Amino acid sequence: MSIFSKIAAGEIPSYCCASNDEFYAFLDINPLVKGHTLVIPRREVDYIYDLTDDELARLHVFAAHVARAIKEVIPCVKVGEAVLGLEVPHAHIHLIPMQSERDMLFSNPKLQLSGEEMQSIADAIRAKVTD
Repeated sequence: MSIFSKIAAGEIPSYCCASNDEFYAFLDINPLVKGHTLVIPRREVDYIYDLTDDELARLHVFAAHVARAIKEVIPCVKVGEAVLGLEVPHAHIHLIPMQSERDMLFSNPKLQLSGEEMQSIADAIRAKVTD
């Protein structure tokens, strides 16, 4: 079981931003910017394009709802999306609030936010997510 599956199952604590029976969104613990969120399918699949077409479509619709909520909570021009997937063997989408394209550079230094701030951000995003 991947670390992301354990997070979605509640075995490892996370800062949940949104969830349903199929998908789970939570704050990245090493964020590039405030509000950097990961969106995963609950079904453990290593490569995002191994999801069925319907799952992939639903994952992106779910991610869009989360991205809209992030944009309401975190001042930004847009919320960028990145799919990398080499460091954790579980398909995931990064949603990153952007002021500029430089905010999407994974080589940038990561932020160190307090647990209280992370929880506050997650709560605010979760309150804005619509179905």
